[in-house]
Parts: sequence; structure tokens; C-alpha cells
Amino acid sequence: MSEKKLLILNQQQIQQKLDRIAYQILEDNFDEEEILIAGILPRGDNIANRLKTILDGIAPFSTRLLTIELDKQSSSLQAKINFNVADCSGKVVILVDDVLNSGKTLAYGFGVFIDVPLKKLRTAVLIDRNHKSFPITTDFAGVALSTVIKEHVDVVLNEEGEEDAVYLR
Repeated sequence: MSEKKLLILNQQQIQQKLDRIAYQILEDNFDEEEILIAGILPRGDNIANRLKTILDGIAPFSTRLLTIELDKQSSSLQAKINFNVADCSGKVVILVDDVLNSGKTLAYGFGVFIDVPLKKLRTAVLIDRNHKSFPITTDFAGVALSTVIKEHVDVVLNEEGEEDAVYLR
């Protein structure tokens, strides 16, 4: 028996949500010279890359893409990063993930920057599920989705043979 999947966002709707988030980021950071967009692997980096592309076309500031790989099973922060965290000092960082569920991933993402005096740290997610176990909110969200715990949100981006989409199963 196959699982039922409910389409939440199609390819065009995902693009519309990302465009809106990019404009919100622009409005929040209009006077900046550079912002850093940190995507949390595996899918947050795809969203971060798309946001960077949009911002590069509309914003007067430059953007730099960072990636963070977290060990979400660890009880302490274990992160691999592709940048020197000290270079983020005094800068605006946008922490990006695909789905905000319990808040644990974003909380660990914050931990990467905990010892760095940032100018501003903001969060952006495509889907906010409203099941917080951690006191985490997002600054920019494509869709706030009220679900039950047993449901799962699948974000399909850049996968061969499949159109970009968000499904609830």
C-alpha cells in the first residue's frame, strides 16, 4: 500500500515563497554592504542558494553562501562548516533550513555562532510546522503549517526526475 501524499506547494508556489522571503530579507537589511546566508545541510543549503540567487538580482548588497552540517543525533553541538566563523564577526547572518519542526536544528545552528559578536542573526525556513520543543521562532517563513506530530513534511528540491514540491504525508 502506498502512502498518501498531499501536495502543499508546487514548483511555482515554492518560487513565490522564496521570492517573498528574499524581499523580506532585503527590507530587513537594506543598508548592509554584505550579508551571509548559512544553509543547513542537506536541504537548507538548496534554499539558501536559491535565496542568494534571488538577492543577487535585487539587492544592493553582496551575499556570501555558507554551509553548516550538523550531527542532529549528538547531545552536544557537532558541526562541520565551510567558513571561518570569526569572519562572521559584525556581519548579518541568515540561518536557513527547509522545515522548522522542533527547533533543535536551528538551535544547533545558532550554536555555531554563539561566540561570535554578530550584527544580526535571522532565520528563514520554507515550512514552519509549529511543533516547537525549543524556544525557537523564525523571522522569515514561506508557510506556517499546522500539522499533527505523526505527519511528515517532505521537501523535494533539486532531485533528479522530480519536480520541486512540498508534500505532507
